[in-house]
Amino acid sequence: MSNIKLFQDKKIRSTWNDEEEQWYFSVVDVVEALTDSPNPRQYWRKMKDRDLKEYETYPFWVQLKLTAPDGKKRITDCANVKGLFRIIQSIPSPKAEPFKQWLAQVGYERMLEIENPELAQERMKELYEKKGYPKDWIDKRLRGIAIRQNLTDEWKRRGITEEKDYAILTAEISKATFGMTPSEYKEFKGLTKKNQNLRDHMDDLELIFTMLGERVTTEISEKEEPETFAESKKIAQRGGGVAGKAREATEKELGRSVSTPKNFLPNKKKKEIES
Repeated sequence: MSNIKLFQDKKIRSTWNDEEEQWYFSVVDVVEALTDSPNPRQYWRKMKDRDLKEYETYPFWVQLKLTAPDGKKRITDCANVKGLFRIIQSIPSPKAEPFKQWLAQVGYERMLEIENPELAQERMKELYEKKGYPKDWIDKRLRGIAIRQNLTDEWKRRGITEEKDYAILTAEISKATFGMTPSEYKEFKGLTKKNQNLRDHMDDLELIFTMLGERVTTEISEKEEPETFAESKKIAQRGGGVAGKAREATEKELGRSVSTPKNFLPNKKKKEIES
């Protein structure tokens, strides 16, 4: 599980480690938040070199893949809460104490969400509401997130763990469902920024058929228990194909295409979003 958290309007990339049951945070993002440095990477590089020379200890940071601003997964220096406290002590910043409180709150909220997953859904719901999305759309979007999670869990059980493999299988489902891969669909909708989430810009029907394709794929995979990536790829095509046939039948009844270039854009008034 990866996401972006905000500290005083600064984005902090983070990832949750299920085995260790703790957060890891992008060190560069934390340094930028604490120092407002125009070059946080250089600032961190100097800190890192100094730490290794002075203490000659094993690095307290690790390298993990996080999503970069260009949307690609890149190796990033990360530290857990204990490591971040060490960094905070080395940086003279008036934001140190507020940041410590923020870290404590982040950890507390995550533990609550583990005990009660509904809290995580409520948090997502609040985020979409603040962006101006209608309630009925939010309900479908959250349901879609749950279905997607079930699908990726099923792929993991089949030994598929690489992000690029997830992308390939997802593209097969999308192409069979809509006749377009996700990247082609984003272009169709005029989404030019790499960090824009395609599903956040789909309307009700697009979300419904996306869910159908992924849910059917999950059901087939659970039934047939594929042992190779090639087999999972064929199942993805079949699952998407079921949704594709349903989409075509719907389009015939409605007399229009289900796929639309219209977008659900954040920070717009509800009236504009629904137009």
